[in-house]
Amino acid sequence: MPTYQNKEALITEIQKTYRLFDQEFDDVPEDKKNLRIGEVDRTPQEMMAYQLGWLTLVLSWEKDELAGKVVTTPTPDYKWNQLGALYEQFYRTYDGYSLKELRSLLKQRTNDWCEWIDGLSEEELFHLGVRKWTISSANWPMWKWLHINSVAPFKSFRTKIRRWKKYTD
Repeated sequence: MPTYQNKEALITEIQKTYRLFDQEFDDVPEDKKNLRIGEVDRTPQEMMAYQLGWLTLVLSWEKDELAGKVVTTPTPDYKWNQLGALYEQFYRTYDGYSLKELRSLLKQRTNDWCEWIDGLSEEELFHLGVRKWTISSANWPMWKWLHINSVAPFKSFRTKIRRWKKYTD
């Protein structure tokens, strides 16, 4: 996992990996967005919903903590050993959206993330324990939480969507 020198480097990496992931959907047919194949563990719709779900969830942790609320991660309804059920909730939340709508939502959410990160101080991003939600289940600096919920899945899902397209062409 990379270590970012500053917030600009993190934002640049998020934007770059998002764009590469998003471009893979240029030639995914709408009528195949929910096609499940044995070689890939998620459908195109599920990949988009997963990303939207996590980006939205992490932003909600930040918003809630800044509002003085106690944040339960990942959610009050799901524990860390119930992530499969949480993902199913993400899939249901974004079921019924077209790929065009999902892509638009993900673009906006990614932009929201980058704007949020740009407004954070270097201390908030790179020092341990500045936000309580960052130490609730893993004592990581915020940048690491942001990386594993944006850059890392954008990269891994880009590989998955490419594999999915290879087997559905």
